[in-house]
Amino acid sequence: MRVKIFVYLKDGVLDPQGKAVERSLHALGYKEVQDVRMGKYLEIELDAPSRQAAEERIREMCDKLLANPVIEDYRFEIE
Repeated sequence: MRVKIFVYLKDGVLDPQGKAVERSLHALGYKEVQDVRMGKYLEIELDAPSRQAAEERIREMCDKLLANPVIEDYRFEIE
């Protein structure tokens, strides 16, 4: 199974990298940009016996390593 994982900062958490990109876009003339939030995107090939087992393993991976649960949220899609 191919899993797409999206990790992003929780609402209310300062995103200095996103703000830097926003300022750069404004400097390039893209004044319509209102807010930029940066995140991480991962693709994982997973050998799991079922979709439910894959979901459980992906949640474990995200909670233990791929996302910082204090400041980040995540979502994933299984293909």
